[in-house]
Amino acid sequence: MLSLCAAISPQLGAAPEQQPGADRSFTLEECIAATLANNHLRPASRFAVAIAEAQHQQALAGYWPQLALRGAYQRIDEAPNFIFPSAVYSIAPQTIHLPAGTALVTVPAGVLGPTEIQLPVTTPAQAIPVPGQSYTVPEQDVRLMDPHSVLAGVEARWLLYDGGMRRGYREQAGGLVDMMKADARRTDLELIDTVKRYYHGAVLAAQLRQLGTDTLARMEATLSLTETMYQQGGGTVQKTDFLDNKVIVETLRAIVAQLEKNEAMARAALANTMGLPWNASITPADRTLAFAPLTLELEALVQQAYEFSPDWEKIEAGLRSLEGAVVTARSGHAPKLALTGELHRWWNDDRAGIATHINKRGWSVALGIELPLFDGFLTRHQVAEARARVAKLKEEQLLLKDGLGLRIKDVFLGLDAAQKSHQATSAAMTAAQENRDLNTRAYQSALVDTEKVIRAQLMEALMSAQHYKTSYDVLVLQSQLNLLVGTEVLERLRR
Repeated sequence: MLSLCAAISPQLGAAPEQQPGADRSFTLEECIAATLANNHLRPASRFAVAIAEAQHQQALAGYWPQLALRGAYQRIDEAPNFIFPSAVYSIAPQTIHLPAGTALVTVPAGVLGPTEIQLPVTTPAQAIPVPGQSYTVPEQDVRLMDPHSVLAGVEARWLLYDGGMRRGYREQAGGLVDMMKADARRTDLELIDTVKRYYHGAVLAAQLRQLGTDTLARMEATLSLTETMYQQGGGTVQKTDFLDNKVIVETLRAIVAQLEKNEAMARAALANTMGLPWNASITPADRTLAFAPLTLELEALVQQAYEFSPDWEKIEAGLRSLEGAVVTARSGHAPKLALTGELHRWWNDDRAGIATHINKRGWSVALGIELPLFDGFLTRHQVAEARARVAKLKEEQLLLKDGLGLRIKDVFLGLDAAQKSHQATSAAMTAAQENRDLNTRAYQSALVDTEKVIRAQLMEALMSAQHYKTSYDVLVLQSQLNLLVGTEVLERLRR
């Protein structure tokens, strides 16, 4: 399908320049490809997926260490200081005792002889009294740092254990991504279903318009023949027959005009769905509605829906997301363990006070733990809320399971009835065509009444229109079945 989009995209690019009177033929596959390439609903759903994927990446960011570079310039009004108060210090009187001892005294040369000599000197034990005294230290004003400072640093934080909080956020975001993807796939299926209905509707409108035109042409020929037979006065055809025929012809003419309008609007609706401008005119390449009966069993279709349906996929993704919310809520009971670190640098012109070389640069590493003790039962109720949401969605999943099967059964039974009606209306249309042909030839030979010829022609048109409508119903119901089950059933229908 993507290759087909790429193949026709250059041609679609010229579509806005198309003149109002221009016309172009599109196949069903080309219409689907153009719709998927140009319709604005599809990009909107793709952006929703992109948002969910970005949120998922945000959840994964919690597993990485967090680094931050900080810097600041600081100017304070005055340099901070520290006042060391004045104090009086006193020394009590005491006696210093010196023990007796012997020491060598060096006598320089020239005093007692030509060379220096060492003489032993003996000192007796002594007791030297020291009197008490006191002195005062004056107040000291110490400047701590310069008022201008520049600070820079690198901070790092790494959450080592969180009790499952990050895993819960990751599951929630992952489930949201799957939900948005299921929505995007459903958008594609709905667009394809809309294109099929509009395309087959345009084909049906063209068939009905052609049927009305042909019927009108035959009725005009019958009117001309009736007028000739009436004017000749053969007796079998009267003026009332001519007037009845003329009323039917004019009524058919009005009906054909309405059918032409319906065909134009069906083609315009198809062009609008394809993303083409309002004045673009397209023509379906198919001239008739193909009939391809469905051969799958109801049970097989329901089982495929549980595997491929975007609604089922979305609710399963929602369950995964809500179960992640339960894990996140439960993590409120668990401790948190984190590793932090810092590398800092400080520029200050002072070199004394606190602006020392050691204080101006350095690093720190810490291992911290946070253990919740009591939060007013907040975490308990958050867990209860998350579990209740999971239980609620599970009940909705059971409803969806039954409802999806019931909807598929309804479409399947309607499709089966439409396929049987298709066979019956085909036989009725063939019989009506033969009846109209026989009555027309008999009328030319004046073997049947005018009323019977008119009735035969109208019956042929009615049976043909009913057969065309039944063919359209079969295709529309198959498209609805494809929407309910998923795109995979489309390939089975083509086998």
